[in-house]
Amino acid sequence: MKIVADDKIPFLKGVLEPYSNLRYLPDFLITNKEIRDADAIIIRTVTKCNDKLLEGTAVKFIASASIGFDNIDTEYCRKYNITWTNAPGCNSSSVQQYIASALLHFAKHHSFRLSNKTLGIVGVGNVGKKVAGLATTLGMNVLLNDPPRERVEGKKDFDILEQILTESNIISLHVPLTKKGIDKTYHMVDKQFLQKMNPGCYIINSSRGSVINELDLMKVVQSGKPGGVILDVWEHEPDINPELLNLIDIGTPHIAGYSQEGKANGTSMSVRAISKFFNLELDKWFPENIPQPDNPEIEVDCTGKSEEDIIREIIHSTYSIEKDDARLRQSPEKFEDIRGKYPVRREFPAFKVILKNGTSGLLEKLEALGFRVRNYS
Repeated sequence: MKIVADDKIPFLKGVLEPYSNLRYLPDFLITNKEIRDADAIIIRTVTKCNDKLLEGTAVKFIASASIGFDNIDTEYCRKYNITWTNAPGCNSSSVQQYIASALLHFAKHHSFRLSNKTLGIVGVGNVGKKVAGLATTLGMNVLLNDPPRERVEGKKDFDILEQILTESNIISLHVPLTKKGIDKTYHMVDKQFLQKMNPGCYIINSSRGSVINELDLMKVVQSGKPGGVILDVWEHEPDINPELLNLIDIGTPHIAGYSQEGKANGTSMSVRAISKFFNLELDKWFPENIPQPDNPEIEVDCTGKSEEDIIREIIHSTYSIEKDDARLRQSPEKFEDIRGKYPVRREFPAFKVILKNGTSGLLEKLEALGFRVRNYS
């Protein structure tokens, strides 16, 4: 069996070699010529799996180590009997960590408290649900918009988009990219969307770049609305718009889901899917020796500090969205290189928090976020 894999997929080397002839290639070399005799390919979202790539190849299976699959021509795969899988939910906790840092950044730099602010979540799948839990833990009100889920589950837990726009203080986007149909999300955030938003509303996009019409966003930002913007994804990445980057609060190079756990989950789901399809012996495989954080223990003296300030200090110790912003602003032309050399980032459960004089309520909130916590007075 022959497999071609993107060389930037972590934890993969050495796993499938006992079962296959495996070649690792940079994404730009995963071409029709290079995969012509491959039985399977393991990719990231940067590889477009369409007729140009797949026609005339031996590919029977595509494993994407990412949650998105808008890069896969699913109709072509159906027509030519090519099985494909993605990795839904693999990095949901990583994105939750990113959104936590984003929310706390807005609050600090625009001088407001998150408690009792309203977060509107558009798209309530694996990621959106975890972001909703985060917001509730931070004391925020939460509005949920997800038309596909609402049609199945009923209106009880969901709000119409108009309500999200007019009542939210912050809007966070967690939708897949769809270009047609009643749930089309391509350029969902356009001039009309932005102008309907509550005055001073902030917006975060960590879903797909083309969900936002960037030209419309630039014009509205230049007019003084919305209150602030954080973008992890870009309409034409890796060739991002430097003018837009200069207009927004925070810009990062599509790394919201780039924790070590998120990467390990994505690779594991791909390996297990290939194992099941080709009858290998790796149905329970998961990476070993995931790198540890530099600071696995976080000590905080809570005396005289508000809960939100303490939580900000702890979350900032695990992940700084400002550092990722600085890296991108320094070299926006190195978008893919920054992603490929992304430093080790671990999620909340990898950290033990030691509180001095913390309240029981604070301890419960930190545990709800996934931290391991010990309190002493």
